[in-house]
Amino acid sequence: MTALERWHVGPWTTRGTLPGEPLEPGRKRTPDELSFDVVGLARILGRRLSGREELQVRLWQNELRPTHTRRCGVHTLADPDSSRLLAETAQEALAWLASRAPEGYEFTLTDAVYLRPLTELTAETVTVDAIVQLAAERGDALPADRLAASHVRRSSAGEWFAGDAVCNWSGPYPTAEEAADAIRAARVELTNQLTQVGHSDLAATFPRWSDVHVEPAA
Repeated sequence: MTALERWHVGPWTTRGTLPGEPLEPGRKRTPDELSFDVVGLARILGRRLSGREELQVRLWQNELRPTHTRRCGVHTLADPDSSRLLAETAQEALAWLASRAPEGYEFTLTDAVYLRPLTELTAETVTVDAIVQLAAERGDALPADRLAASHVRRSSAGEWFAGDAVCNWSGPYPTAEEAADAIRAARVELTNQLTQVGHSDLAATFPRWSDVHVEPAA
C-alpha cells in the first residue's frame, strides 16, 4: 500500500451527527450523508470502484445530494437496507484510508474522518504532531510547535516554504533543503521549550522524531 504524500492532522470531512443523535440541519451531515462523504473521500484519494459500485454511488448521490446547493443535515436514504449498505461501504472506504495513513498516524471515524498522530512515546518513530498534541493535552502550547511540525511545500512559483495545510510559517526559501533546515532548527527549539516547561519525557523522544517531510510539487 502506498501512503499518502500530502496530509494534515484534523478532520478530512464535514462533521456529522451520529446514529441516534438529533439532526442539526445546515450544520452537520446526517449519518447517511456522513457515510457518503467517507466513500467520496476515499474515491478522491484514489480508491477505485467497480462499475457496479460506481453505479451504486451515483444512486446514493441522486438521493442524498442531487444538487451542490442542497441543504445538508436533512437527507437520509428512504430504504433502511440501502442505508446499511452505505454504512458498510463507508467502513470499507475507511479501511482503505487506514491502510494509506502516513507512518505514525491513523485515520479514525467518529463525527468526521480524522487523521490523528499516534501518541505512543515508546514507538520506534514518534511524530512531532504527537509531541505537540501531548504537550497541548498537558496545557502547554509552545511557540516553536507550528514550525516544528511543518512540512516542506513548494509554491506554484517554485519557491519553498515550511508550513501546514492552512499556512506557511516560514519562507520562501530557494531550496527544499533550506526550508527543511528551518524546520529542524524549530524542532531543536521545541525540545528546549519542552524541557523548560517540565516535559522532559517528551523532549527525550527527539532522536526518534520522524524526518522532515517534503511534499511533492502540486
